[in-house]
Amino acid sequence: MKRKYIKYSTLALMITCLSFAGCVKLDVVPTSKFTDETYWTSLDKANSVLNMAYRQMFSSDYFMANEILSDNVYNGYGSSTEKIIATGLADASNARFESEWGACYGGIKTCHTFLANIDRVTGMDPELKEKRKAEIRFIRASLYLELTTWYGAVPHFTSDITLDESKALKPKSHAEIMQWIHQELDEVAVILPSREEYQAADNGRITRGAAVALNARAYLYDNDWAKVAEYCDKLINTTANGTYGLFPNYEELFWAKNEYNNEIILSIQYVPEVKTWGNLVDFAPMSAGARLCLAGPTQGLVDSYLMKNGNKWTTADPDYANRDLRLNASIVYDGSKWKDRTGTEYTVVIHPDGTVPAGKSSDKYTGAGTAQTPTGYYYRKFCDPDPLTYSGGGWASSLNIPLIRFADVLLMYAEAKNELSQMDASVWDLTIRKLRQRAGFDNTGEALNLPVGTQATLREVIHNERRCELALEGFRVFDIRRWKTAEIVLTQPSRGAKFDKSSGSYDYIKLPAGNFSRNRDYLWAIPRKELLLNPNLIQNPGY
Repeated sequence: MKRKYIKYSTLALMITCLSFAGCVKLDVVPTSKFTDETYWTSLDKANSVLNMAYRQMFSSDYFMANEILSDNVYNGYGSSTEKIIATGLADASNARFESEWGACYGGIKTCHTFLANIDRVTGMDPELKEKRKAEIRFIRASLYLELTTWYGAVPHFTSDITLDESKALKPKSHAEIMQWIHQELDEVAVILPSREEYQAADNGRITRGAAVALNARAYLYDNDWAKVAEYCDKLINTTANGTYGLFPNYEELFWAKNEYNNEIILSIQYVPEVKTWGNLVDFAPMSAGARLCLAGPTQGLVDSYLMKNGNKWTTADPDYANRDLRLNASIVYDGSKWKDRTGTEYTVVIHPDGTVPAGKSSDKYTGAGTAQTPTGYYYRKFCDPDPLTYSGGGWASSLNIPLIRFADVLLMYAEAKNELSQMDASVWDLTIRKLRQRAGFDNTGEALNLPVGTQATLREVIHNERRCELALEGFRVFDIRRWKTAEIVLTQPSRGAKFDKSSGSYDYIKLPAGNFSRNRDYLWAIPRKELLLNPNLIQNPGY
């Protein structure tokens, strides 16, 4: 089993002191320590700033919380900032709006600090220096993509700025920023090595394939189908940007022992004790040692998984048997088998009338607002059964979190080809068929072959395939926004499992509808603090 980070000699010593709280100003950390001429005396010190930029690229908190912003997951315990957004009650002071803005610009600050100072390091191989600059430029582009996707027009600058300068910046349009992102990713893709050109010690570094894949995703967010197909083609039909494929076992794809397989194009790096993430403590079954269930998968997500024969699930079918294997690999339902960290397998009991296994905490559904599941379901995805994945005996996980998988590339390609009216059996077999074969579908034409139907029919099929394949990985919120279906799916009452007996007989748990305004909520509010700092910023409509 790996013991990795991105293997720089100074990381284990530096990572704690380099972490920082999210700031809201554009002029944020690093402190003067990292811009002082005396700091940039060695490659190790430069690498410590590079490591910090990697750390700031994305957060496990957002990775998990983004699902609450979709119809995949319902937040029943407490009131997270994401729940406030989902219920339509967020204003410009919402903490998530502020923290996302501050985290992105904090990361951009680190990138600019690195680019402004790396040439001070003497004795560094020039080719290596250009590669490190390309990694930083990728991170900066990814942060700007995050910003403009959530907020639209935002300040965009490509060198370090002072506090006074930050207060005078005018926002650039979404289109201008996206044009820069595409050009930047094209340029760094030429410089970055492919995954095969890196040594094992460099596992986790940003690759040429990651730059191409992120560019495809950026085009996807704007529904530029021709460009999506073009960039996905660079990863599917050629190995010039790296050799990628599907890992054969979907559930074990998300286990630490397999985290550098050839499906993973980019992931957030974690290492035992030095850097871990602990969010699963609020999503896993209580019987597995979870603290509580903050949010649980919805019945709508469960229903989206097809039967193995390719048919949609109906109430005439068994609840969970003979289903797409990705259901069991992603979600814990009543009757699921769970293997604890001693290797002992037991049955998870969630039904209110069930009997809790001896010696285990109860996973049973007990109603709204309690510590147990609000929906009748828990997370399984990312819950690696190997005890060596965790530190301290709890849920401090060292499992890398996938940000871009080859499966996503296949789904983007299928969607683009369908929207271009170019979907045929060859494209289907290259994309959806491969995903379904891995998911354990029956070897029949109905399950695996291109369905007969219109473009609209295939669109629904591909959208559903995307939901199942990428469930609980934080993508659903972006999909329903770009499809402009958020205003529909997020305003409908949701459901949990058939565990509600308030009417005298068991029925589906009734979950309240969210609130999503088509005239406001496709963009987030510019944080109020930023508006006070910079009068040139323009608030998005409706806030």
